[in-house]
Amino acid sequence: MTKIRPQLIIENPAQVVSCVGDKMSDICPLTNVAIVIKDEVIIEICSQKEVNNRYVRDNRNVIDATGKVVAPGFVDSHTHLVFYGSRVEEYAAKLFGNVEENVKKLEMKTGPNRTIELTRDQPASELLNQSKKRMYSMLKHGTTTVESKSGYGLTIESELKILEVGRKLQDETPIDVINTFLGAHGFPEGMTKEQYLKVIIEEMIPQVGEQNLAEFCDVWCDEGYFTAEESRQILEAGLAAGMLPKIHADAYSYIGGSDLAADMKMVSIDHLNYTPDHVMKRLADRKVVGVVMPALDFAVAHKKPFNARQMLDSGMIVALATDMCPACYTTSMQFVMQLACRLYQFSVEEAIKAATWGGAKALNLEDRGTIAVGNLADLQIWDVPNYKHVAYELGSNLVDTVIKRGEVVYEEKAKILENVEL
Repeated sequence: MTKIRPQLIIENPAQVVSCVGDKMSDICPLTNVAIVIKDEVIIEICSQKEVNNRYVRDNRNVIDATGKVVAPGFVDSHTHLVFYGSRVEEYAAKLFGNVEENVKKLEMKTGPNRTIELTRDQPASELLNQSKKRMYSMLKHGTTTVESKSGYGLTIESELKILEVGRKLQDETPIDVINTFLGAHGFPEGMTKEQYLKVIIEEMIPQVGEQNLAEFCDVWCDEGYFTAEESRQILEAGLAAGMLPKIHADAYSYIGGSDLAADMKMVSIDHLNYTPDHVMKRLADRKVVGVVMPALDFAVAHKKPFNARQMLDSGMIVALATDMCPACYTTSMQFVMQLACRLYQFSVEEAIKAATWGGAKALNLEDRGTIAVGNLADLQIWDVPNYKHVAYELGSNLVDTVIKRGEVVYEEKAKILENVEL
C-alpha cells in the first residue's frame, strides 16, 4: 500500500481536547491518538500504529506533543480591534479616589468618543500597523479566528476605512478576520440620532454591502443609544445588504434588545448584563448565542456583572470573547477564561468550550472550534499535561505552538512568528 504524505502529524499528546458535542460542558478529551492534517484540514484522528502504517512521516511534518495538550484554536467572537491610540490615562484615573474628579482633571474627552476622536482621521496604514501588533499578541495566546467591529469612526469614510483595514488584516496575517459593521455604535457630534439613523440605513449599509466589507451588522441597543425598534430597522437593512444580524444588548439596561434578538433569531447577542431569565430561555430555544466578556466587566467594574450560570443552566449556547478595545485591553483568551471560571462560575470545560466551539457558533462558522475530521486544522498546543491548567495558571501563557490551516505559525521555543513581518 502506498503511503500518503500529509501536511502535518501531531503525535503523542497527553490529551486532545476535541470540544465535540452539543452541550457546553462537552469537551470530549482524547488520549492515545494522533492528528493527521492534509490540505488545511484534519483528515484523521487515529492511533500511532495507524499513522505508522498509512502515512509518510519524518522530521519535516511531525510535531511531537509528548506531555502536552492539543486544543482547538480560540475563536474570539467580539472585538473592536481596529482603533488608534489608547485610553490609558482615563483607565488609570478611574482606579482610585474620587473618580469623577480624577477624570475631570484630564481635560479631555473620555469613553468611546475619545477613541473616535483619535481614530477617525488616522490613515489606514497607521490603523493597520497598530491592529497588527494586537493581532500577533492574540495569535501567540492561541487565537486563530477573530471578529473585528467598526464603530470608531461614525462617518461613512471612516467606517469604510476601518472595515477595509479588517480586510487587510485578513490578507496580511495568519489569523482569519471576520468583519462586523457597527456604525450604530453611537452618534456623531453635530447630528441628531434621527439624522444619523437615516445615514446608517440609506448610505452606510448599502456601501458596506456593495463593497462586501462585512459579514455581520451590529447595533448597540441600550438606554441612551438605539431603541429596539431603531435596532430592528438597522439590522433589517443589514440583512437586505447581505449582513447577518448581531446585537449589543442589555449591557446597562433592558429595553427589548434581547427580545429582538430572539424575534429575529440573530446569530448572537452580546453583553446580557440585564437580560431577564425568561428571555434567556427564549434565546436558548431560538439558538441565539450569548457572547459574554468577563474582562470587560472586570475592566470597567460593571455594577451588574452578567449571570453566566443562569445562561448556561437555561441551555443557551455561550461564547467567551475578549472584547479587545480601548476600555478592555486584553489579547489573551486564557485570561478571559480564568476570569470566567473564578468570577462567573464556569467549569473549566465550559470555559474551553465557550472560547472555541461557542465562539465559532457566534460567528456562524461550522468548520472550526472543534477537533474533528473535516474541520480546519486550526489548533494550539499547550505546554502542560492536563487541560485544567488553563484555568489554574493565572496570568500565564500556556501556548507552545499555534497551527493555522495546517501550518505552524507560532512556536514559543523559537520565539518567532513564522510567515509574519513585524
